[in-house]
Amino acid sequence: MSDYQQLKTLIAARGLDEAFSRVYIPAQFETQYQRFDGVLEEFRARFDAAGERDVRLFSAPGRSEVGGNHTDHNHGKVLAASISLDVVAAAAKNNEGVVRIKSAGYPMDAVSCCDLAVRDSDAGRSRSLVRGMLDRFVQLGYKIGGFDAATASQVLSGSGLSSSAAFEVLIGTLINELYNDGKVSPVEIAKIAQYAENVHFKKPCGLLDQMACSVGGFVAIDFADPATPVIRKVDFDFASCGHALCIVDTKGSHSDLTDDYAAIRTEMEAVAGFFGKKVLREITKQDVLDNAAAVAKQCGERAVLRALHFFGENDRVDAETAALERGDFEAFKALVIESGRSSYMYNQNVFTSKRPTNQPLSLALKISEEVLRGKGAWRVHGGGFAGTIQAFVPLDMLDTYSKHMRALFGDDACYVLNIRPAGGVQLY
Repeated sequence: MSDYQQLKTLIAARGLDEAFSRVYIPAQFETQYQRFDGVLEEFRARFDAAGERDVRLFSAPGRSEVGGNHTDHNHGKVLAASISLDVVAAAAKNNEGVVRIKSAGYPMDAVSCCDLAVRDSDAGRSRSLVRGMLDRFVQLGYKIGGFDAATASQVLSGSGLSSSAAFEVLIGTLINELYNDGKVSPVEIAKIAQYAENVHFKKPCGLLDQMACSVGGFVAIDFADPATPVIRKVDFDFASCGHALCIVDTKGSHSDLTDDYAAIRTEMEAVAGFFGKKVLREITKQDVLDNAAAVAKQCGERAVLRALHFFGENDRVDAETAALERGDFEAFKALVIESGRSSYMYNQNVFTSKRPTNQPLSLALKISEEVLRGKGAWRVHGGGFAGTIQAFVPLDMLDTYSKHMRALFGDDACYVLNIRPAGGVQLY
């Protein structure tokens, strides 16, 4: 057991270095001590006035899509990585059958373990994710119970780094460690998180975000059978490659883009439907090439382009994975650039046709090309149309690259990340 004073003393003595080394690099330790001290203080203020409860410390990471842009929803392949930005918590069991979560900057969420029915009125709210996680744990025969938690997140909302998936994986990790002795696998927690988001939160997401956040490190995922995706950890030491992973927030608005995102999936599935199938993974690139004129006539030219992007991305995920596993980072970077060009030209998710003169992602990609040509790599990140790009930047160029991005999009535009080797964890 570890009560408030024991943890407070441990943090003050900087005695969590061994635990932190599982998920952070040494340069991040001091910041993490301050963050965990903050959530511990919040926990005591909200839930533990006497400072006597058995408090534990948890962390779950955000994720970055590295390859496989808009492929998972058509049962494709994806390369993703968990990142150093995370959501952390101080938490303890209670005997009240109620889960209470106070996230920094947000109102308290409270969910009864005895009332786990889907509430349409809660769709899109964080408490629906909590209820959904509890609901699915019960459905699968696992134990649940009440707990209190104070959380704080570094995973930027709307950044394409999967703040909601990180939160879901954190909740799943809490339930797993507090009530199931850590027996639920990271893969199962990811599936539970997808259920919570699909059924309770009412967002029809794939499994990419949750899987990358839960499993940790570089992960190659094949969604040929979404019910049992094939997941492979990719053995690559990113810290040794001499590059930083940067996410650039172009501050573009995501408002009124739902139909843009939906159209990609709809058009890909329309091409599959031409051949009597539901998703593109059930047909081949050659099928589309041999019937391009007829498919374009029925589904539209853009649908054909997006289908061909899908097949190219699937092949690139395999090639990127192989390049990382053999330690060929130069080949990997070339494939990242190729992926970005395919998203731009064929998947066409770098800007919306609703606002053709508003192109912050296009500008960020072009300046990245000018600065990093021959040395780094760059691509659209996540869903696209607005939001973020991804860049792999040589360490000796990081200051120059960051300066350009900050000048374009503001002082808080460029985030330097590390690939994190572990997913959702109890640290102490």
